[in-house]
Amino acid sequence: MLQDAAARYIAEKWVPRAAEFRELGLMPPAVWREAAAHGLLCASTPEEYGGAGGDFGHEAAILLEQARANMSGWGGGLHSAIVAPYILHHGSEAQKRRWLPKMCTAEFITAIAMTEPGTGSDLQSVRTTARRAGDEYVINGAKTFITNGQNANLIAVVCRTGDSGSGAKGISLVFVETEGAEGFRRGRHLDKVGMKAQDTSELFFDDVRVPVENLLGMKEGQGFFQLMQELPQERLIIAVSGIGAMERALEETLAYAKERKAFGKTVWDFQNTRFKLAEVQATVLATRAYVDACMTAHLKGELDAARAALAKAWVSEQQCKVMDECLQLFGGYGYMMEYPIAELYVDARVQRIYGGTNEIMKELASRFM
Repeated sequence: MLQDAAARYIAEKWVPRAAEFRELGLMPPAVWREAAAHGLLCASTPEEYGGAGGDFGHEAAILLEQARANMSGWGGGLHSAIVAPYILHHGSEAQKRRWLPKMCTAEFITAIAMTEPGTGSDLQSVRTTARRAGDEYVINGAKTFITNGQNANLIAVVCRTGDSGSGAKGISLVFVETEGAEGFRRGRHLDKVGMKAQDTSELFFDDVRVPVENLLGMKEGQGFFQLMQELPQERLIIAVSGIGAMERALEETLAYAKERKAFGKTVWDFQNTRFKLAEVQATVLATRAYVDACMTAHLKGELDAARAALAKAWVSEQQCKVMDECLQLFGGYGYMMEYPIAELYVDARVQRIYGGTNEIMKELASRFM
């Protein structure tokens, strides 16, 4: 029911405005608030904190329909299924009651600031600091490639606390409420190859002061553990989005091949087309089965970091192959952005990069072999 409702809402409310969102480079806060009112935010957040009281399966239903509709600009998956679980699983009761209800209504739009200009997948090397000064933390550093960066007014900043030096020890997550935060600055709204409607930005913190109560958890130095606990779900989100996009690409290509005429017959009438799409279908079905198996494991609490890393890497690689095969069957029209396959193609490429590059995913998985 939720999946059907999400599909209808996205088709009616977002798809007609897709060009507008691409031009803006984001989906405005008013769109977030309306979506929240229709149940598209924080589906897995408990009802006592204002959420729908579901689980990750409900988040996945929304993510699938978002991907099928080719609405890559919606950052609700990160907000609802990444940032909210950090607070829910690791925050104090006061933090949950302070932040989660406002996230459920989109009064707070969230981001998580991990990546830095010189630090990508290597989270142990972050240089942003949060130094204790009485009853405050003073944050200094720069972040980049931050999803929801322009819209966000509640940001989880991955930073180094205490005098721990380098490495995992001393990493903490400190939340910044941006309204009225002196020293906080949004940098460039980044121009990307794909995902044109997604809000991706640079963020700067110059002596930004926040209360010590904004430290996630009960003590400093827990950030790396918190990240490792929650990253498997982030990587599963990428896999879920990947299969949704692959299913849409196959659907679009089948329809086009059966309508487009070449040399007096449809593209579908050529044996090569049928064979190629049969191969694509096999890939899509196999990938869906793999993602479903990972979903089942995750809902049982059995999806470990290594398996999640493999899922993210393998699914994103299959996604890019499928998009390439499908675009080729469109011929020159596949290279035109007026056709959904073109946007699906360019949007797919980042799947192998964000959430940890696929090279890092394979390295992580190999450690457990």
